[in-house]
Amino acid sequence: MPGFFVENFGCRATQADGAALERQFEEQGLVRASAAAQASVVVLNTCTVTASADQDARSAIRRVRRQNPQAKIVVTGCYAQRAAEEIRALPGVDLVIGNSHKHQLAEIVAVANSGVVAHRAGVADAGWPAFIPLASLSASAGSGKAEAGSPIFVSDIFAHTELLAAPVFDASNERTRPNLKVQDGCDNRCSFCVIPYVRGQSRSLGRDRIIREVNTLVAAGYREIVISGINLGRWGRDLAGTPADVGTAALGCPGEQSLPGFALPASRKPRAGSERPRFADLIRALLAETKLEKLRISSVEPMDWSDELISLVASSRRIAKHAHVPMQSGSDAVLRRMHRRYRPWHYREKIEKIAAAMPDAAIGADVMVGFPGETDSEFEATRQLIEDLPFTYLHVFTYSARPGTPAAERKNQVPVQIARERNRMLRDLASEKKLAFMRRFIGKTVEAITLNVTASDAEGEFTETLTDNYLKLRLRGCHEANRWQMVNVENVLNGALVGALDLRQCGL
Repeated sequence: MPGFFVENFGCRATQADGAALERQFEEQGLVRASAAAQASVVVLNTCTVTASADQDARSAIRRVRRQNPQAKIVVTGCYAQRAAEEIRALPGVDLVIGNSHKHQLAEIVAVANSGVVAHRAGVADAGWPAFIPLASLSASAGSGKAEAGSPIFVSDIFAHTELLAAPVFDASNERTRPNLKVQDGCDNRCSFCVIPYVRGQSRSLGRDRIIREVNTLVAAGYREIVISGINLGRWGRDLAGTPADVGTAALGCPGEQSLPGFALPASRKPRAGSERPRFADLIRALLAETKLEKLRISSVEPMDWSDELISLVASSRRIAKHAHVPMQSGSDAVLRRMHRRYRPWHYREKIEKIAAAMPDAAIGADVMVGFPGETDSEFEATRQLIEDLPFTYLHVFTYSARPGTPAAERKNQVPVQIARERNRMLRDLASEKKLAFMRRFIGKTVEAITLNVTASDAEGEFTETLTDNYLKLRLRGCHEANRWQMVNVENVLNGALVGALDLRQCGL
């Protein structure tokens, strides 16, 4: 029986798509190979958020071709949606399927492999039967015309409303903490970001489907589930009511622009006689209609951290005390050039409210350095805001120009060496803040879930765990995975808390 292997690159949303692709193949009767080298079909599910992500995909294509020359290589995901012709030209690529047709990927592969397809002049390419795409598709998002028999399945992403959803399990922790994507796409138009043009408009997994998926995971024994999305806080806005406002004029930002070859989405009509559900409504439903022990919320934009949502997270023991709130910059001028929909003072207010409601919560942010035109004083505004706020960790990124985005056209690009130095400064600051946060818990008792990893150090065996507030913790001894434990914190060592079971929970 032919085997398949899906290799994912990039964010949790891409990993969730990969899990859904595995479901597709299994429904086709294929079995999952243990590695790309053993598979007859290798799917590379790509990211394109940075130039480095594109390079990672190209390197993977070369690696798979070298290690497994007989495998059929299928490239899908965001890079495939953005630059299908570029990928098609790479040696070893057999099929390119963009996000627009990812929901049909296993079916397309099965048809292509069957040989029951329309041949182009009776000639097959590189051992893969030539075929005509299953619909009227463009050869790539940018070209607008398809050559008959082209092995490319890419069309206007904004014309598609499908949302792939399947739980994601970390390879090293398959018995704990599955991730479920409940939202995809984005209606924002940040000037540096290509993601809306490769993932399309914001769309939500239905409430009842989410409840069913979570209840299935709970029945299987999972005690913590992470919900995620491309713009998670916008969940539900496409399900009923008026569409999300995508305008930027109120913030003084230039009008929206589209990438060459891409169209902005058409307006979506509200459903008559219905109210638009909100993200907080979904959280309440998960608490009311499932027996999930712990819900962890992934990244939510600052404007979507409403007072209602903050209060809900703070008041429930079943919701992890963890808020990831993308910032990008602490400079008003830079945020405007980025077309971000908030100002530094708005952001400060949200973080301070979260910290006041949940003093021990993990609070993290995405921060970008080296955005075109970023001056020393603008960077200093970012550094100062980070220093002022109670962050416990940061994800710091150096700006990477994405072809066709407005930011990439700016002339005043920041020299790479300056951007890298700014990145280092913020990472050092983040490390200091994280260490200070961790030390606050020495001598205290925390709640942590055991992971499927055990190891040893000079003190003996320990089990890796993750606290409710998103800190790594080495729990002394060997413990069964997927159990919430109360742990007495003794020390901080090598970036992790160190502790032992609270004997009171053991009845001792």
